[in-house]
Amino acid sequence: MTTAAEPALSSRLLGTLTLDMGPAYDLGATPTGWRRMRVLPSGTLIGPRIYAKVLPGGLDAFLRKGDNSMHTDARLTLETDDGALIYLAYRGVRYASPEVMLRIEANQPVQDDEYYLRNVPTFETASPTYDWLNRLIAVGVGRRLPNAVAYTFHEIL
Repeated sequence: MTTAAEPALSSRLLGTLTLDMGPAYDLGATPTGWRRMRVLPSGTLIGPRIYAKVLPGGLDAFLRKGDNSMHTDARLTLETDDGALIYLAYRGVRYASPEVMLRIEANQPVQDDEYYLRNVPTFETASPTYDWLNRLIAVGVGRRLPNAVAYTFHEIL
């Protein structure tokens, strides 16, 4: 019996989201884990088919679990260079050794290979120009910078 080959997974660059980190509010140990809320005051999403700025008012809700992994849940609004508004939400995971996690939280430099930082962004817009964003699956590969974070988004084809 012959079986068909499994389909290959391929992607193309969607763009790089760079977020400036605003104030953080530590809620402490909640029943679900250690919670921190961080304001996302500005940033950009730049790619081959999109150029947008992050509008003030974004928020990232972090939750550190018992295994020292940090789960993120972010919500923000983008405004493209031609005036369209796009809602961007992502959930993700950051994991590193306890020592590296402390350096990240202290905004100290870390090497990309010292931690795992991935997310799954979703987009929502009423703009006919960018409605293609409403129908795609993407994955973000992140890197932590002092006082900022950057995700390279790859559209899954």
